[in-house]
Amino acid sequence: MAEMIRRGPTGMRRRRPTGIARGPSLFSWDPFEELRETQQHLSDLFENLMPAEWAESETFAPLVDVKEEDNNVVVTADMPGVNKEDVDINVRDDMVEINAQHKEESESEEEGFYRKERTYKAFSRAVPLPASVTEEGASAKLEDGVLKITLPKASGKEEKKITVE
Repeated sequence: MAEMIRRGPTGMRRRRPTGIARGPSLFSWDPFEELRETQQHLSDLFENLMPAEWAESETFAPLVDVKEEDNNVVVTADMPGVNKEDVDINVRDDMVEINAQHKEESESEEEGFYRKERTYKAFSRAVPLPASVTEEGASAKLEDGVLKITLPKASGKEEKKITVE
């Protein structure tokens, strides 16, 4: 099996199998080999362009659960480290939009070195709901890093039975 040699961000060579056997064959040319090499070169280029500090940071995209109850739709989102003042919630008929900011500062002091870093992360997420809701009577609570939004279902849409003729 043939191998493709790849250089990582540190310049070290890494070998990766291409999945194509090389040996005595009439058809040893792989038409997709150049495409794979180009894709790998582009991946390496973007790896090397991104500063190491950015590559190590976590993506701030909390997980969201949506639960439908008899009269309410409950949305729960994990938001560790976020203050309630930094959360903004907008409600539409069948969608809730959660906007949040997370600010963090860290200091470290070692012999001869002093470092202070600040990070700022923000996200906006529109969550589709299983039913139409109304903002009247809605509530939101952020406790222990968990945001719980309770939205009453809209009463304007009632089921109507249609008989077949």
